[in-house]
Amino acid sequence: MGLFDLTGKSAVVTGASSGLGVQFARALARQGADIALLARRVGKLETVKAEIEALGVRCIAVPCDVTDTAALKKAVQVVEEAFGKVDILVNNAGVGSIVPAEDQDDETWKWTMDVNVNGVYFASREFGRGMIARKYGKIINIGSIHSSVAMPGAGLSAYCATKGAVHMLTKDLANEWAQHNITVNAIGPAYFPSELTEAILENPAFQQVLDAYCPMKRAGRAGELDGALVYFASDASSYTTGQLLTIDGGWTTI
Repeated sequence: MGLFDLTGKSAVVTGASSGLGVQFARALARQGADIALLARRVGKLETVKAEIEALGVRCIAVPCDVTDTAALKKAVQVVEEAFGKVDILVNNAGVGSIVPAEDQDDETWKWTMDVNVNGVYFASREFGRGMIARKYGKIINIGSIHSSVAMPGAGLSAYCATKGAVHMLTKDLANEWAQHNITVNAIGPAYFPSELTEAILENPAFQQVLDAYCPMKRAGRAGELDGALVYFASDASSYTTGQLLTIDGGWTTI
């Protein structure tokens, strides 16, 4: 078995109906992991399920809102009945908005907090209980460059606050659960193509932002997060926990 081989492992990916969630599910499946896709949009989940199964692994689609703890508890039951265990959890579900802090309404702030922070904690807690019982687990949270830095004039107060919280939640869970042979790490992408970033990347003015803040002067490309994900999901990272690996073309060096 290779260092990054995930054959015999089972993985849960939240927010798996589109964008980075699909890429993450695909990357884990290519290494041999069985995949449980969690998201709210059932129709899209079925399409992704067929794609993952074509890679030769087992795959199930589980409708689930990560802010709903009852739905998460049910999802744990469904996945464990299908695969017997959960080895890997990718907390990918997330939302964002671009609103100046002084104009942001309560509902937008609370919605962003609920999905990006509560959802990560609730999913980690519910799936983490089984990992604790089995004394094995790999949790990968999806943070952001905005876990560490802001961006002038962007109107990202809620998003930055939540991704900063994901960074510290990663550290604390890593600390608490290390005794159970569970590693908890985070990936901090810069701007990659997804539904969340589509409007930003299609704006011609965004190239000026990249020129100013990204030494590589480009957005991320499909597949450039896969190596970090597989590393954190595999036993190659058995002594790595509580880390945020920022993948940003050098953005956070400035």
